[in-house]
Amino acid sequence: MTDLDARSLRDAYDAQIRPEIPNPPPPGVTVERDGPLVRIVGLDHRGFITYRTLDGLAGAELDALIARQVEFFRGRGEAVEWKLNGHDEPADLGDRLSAAGFVPEDLETVVVGPVAALAAAVPVLPEGVRLREVTAREDLERIAAMEEAVWNDDRSHLVTGLAKEIEVDPQSITVVVAEAGGVVVSAGWVRYLHDTSFATLWGGSTLAEWRGKGIYRALVAYRARLAEQRGKTLVQVDCSPDSRPILERLGLVAVTTTTPYVYTP
Repeated sequence: MTDLDARSLRDAYDAQIRPEIPNPPPPGVTVERDGPLVRIVGLDHRGFITYRTLDGLAGAELDALIARQVEFFRGRGEAVEWKLNGHDEPADLGDRLSAAGFVPEDLETVVVGPVAALAAAVPVLPEGVRLREVTAREDLERIAAMEEAVWNDDRSHLVTGLAKEIEVDPQSITVVVAEAGGVVVSAGWVRYLHDTSFATLWGGSTLAEWRGKGIYRALVAYRARLAEQRGKTLVQVDCSPDSRPILERLGLVAVTTTTPYVYTP
């Protein structure tokens, strides 16, 4: 891929995915606008702030916009994530968020590429491992338990969030588990974004003893085939340093970075 290809893919990401608004929003989810920002409440364990561009806001005007979000979520007694992309302007946005009390979490790389290349991959699963599409709350709870074992923190919000999405529009998301002997060893989900050419991949955490065996790659290929069946031509992933090399070998291109800046009252 050339730099021009990466820029074109980033432009598609900006134009079609951002701002990241659930469509349709699940019951109990509210979507509000404050200038260029979109504020989403009730979707997850914390609020979410997204946007396509800040429309040139800088200096005191930008600080005032950030302060309004702090005041809003402080009033609710609720944490909020401001999703900052590496190419967002102004360049000092991260510093301004930090000055307002937001704390940066781990940086991830945004990769984008053609669905076809991923769907054509034919990884071999380890003996005894199978992939299965799930919707039942019991299975979502098993996914959360696996994620908690991997990350050593509370992932119960996944159960509520995924269940809401499946309930409101089961055609917009598919959740897939990798099981071995009845144990969930890895899981991921794919969202098919309405009115775009994109599918987005999420999850992919794998129990330590099952890593390096091709399970993550198999989950990626399986979900890409689901996306291809629904007419999607591009796929996007916010990926960790561990998964980035795998995805780039499969044809995805790094187009920017993303860092969650979290304010907790």
